[in-house]
Amino acid sequence: MKPPLITIGGPTACGKTAVSVELAKLIGGEIISADCMQVYKGMDIGTAKVTEEEMQGIRHHLIDALYPDEEFSVAVFQYLAKQALKEIYKNGNMPILVGGTGFYVNGLIYDNDFTPGKRDDSLRTELENAAKEKGSEYVHDILKGLDMEYALTVHPNNVKRVIRAIEYCKDTGEKFSEYNRRERLREPAYNVKSYILNMDRAMLYERIEKRIDIMLEKGLVDEVKSLMEKYDSSLVSMKGLGYKEIIGYLEGKYSLDEAIYILKRDTRHFARRQLTWLKHQSSGTWIDVNDHKSAAEIAEFIRNDIKEILC
Repeated sequence: MKPPLITIGGPTACGKTAVSVELAKLIGGEIISADCMQVYKGMDIGTAKVTEEEMQGIRHHLIDALYPDEEFSVAVFQYLAKQALKEIYKNGNMPILVGGTGFYVNGLIYDNDFTPGKRDDSLRTELENAAKEKGSEYVHDILKGLDMEYALTVHPNNVKRVIRAIEYCKDTGEKFSEYNRRERLREPAYNVKSYILNMDRAMLYERIEKRIDIMLEKGLVDEVKSLMEKYDSSLVSMKGLGYKEIIGYLEGKYSLDEAIYILKRDTRHFARRQLTWLKHQSSGTWIDVNDHKSAAEIAEFIRNDIKEILC
């Protein structure tokens, strides 16, 4: 019998954290973060990292697991998440996988093989140099020419994923989107119940902008300054939303007002891409947050829907 696993996904700022904590309280759960930024220590404000108070005593895994200069990839996530799952099952608790990085979530659910094969390192070096010299959009355009479908789901600034997809296309002659489709035909490795939170687009954008205003009030600029004193700004972690924009301001590329405008705009675009990815690459029960009064009410709905795997 497959082990149980609950997943909660959705765009940034839709309320996944609050719902997952309320659900964990109801069913004896532990939470595994599938967020590709909250894994880093010291990157708290810009990632809207769950606080001790927000955790309400619920154990969280893959939060503050790595330093910003350590590599984090889907393969690393899969390894760490499997270790967390073993511990949660051993504790007799229910794992709740939470986060907006849908590619990571699917990789764990379907136990996709991310073992690196033979690779022409010269191609990767060439693409990395092109991104530095000509910009990330230039490399993203290369991916568009090879696999437009996948290119639409990944941000140009996510150079690592863009390059990985280009490598796959060139190494195999197959589109990376086709690989993803084939992998999704695999049987899930777990008895999964998946839920995707969504809300009115205007309300979502309002929540995003308010969240960013709160980040700035809490000291986002000072957090980025502190990180820049310790780490190279070219690191993948430092190119995450909330960090690269403030770095641009601190390096004198534009004013703080411009940095905030760019951050809000790009976060809205990111949320839209997350929804697009979820609609095409993920299966699960969609929950309209607007139809519910609170996170506790949504959690209660999910608990009633998963009774068969709670037995």
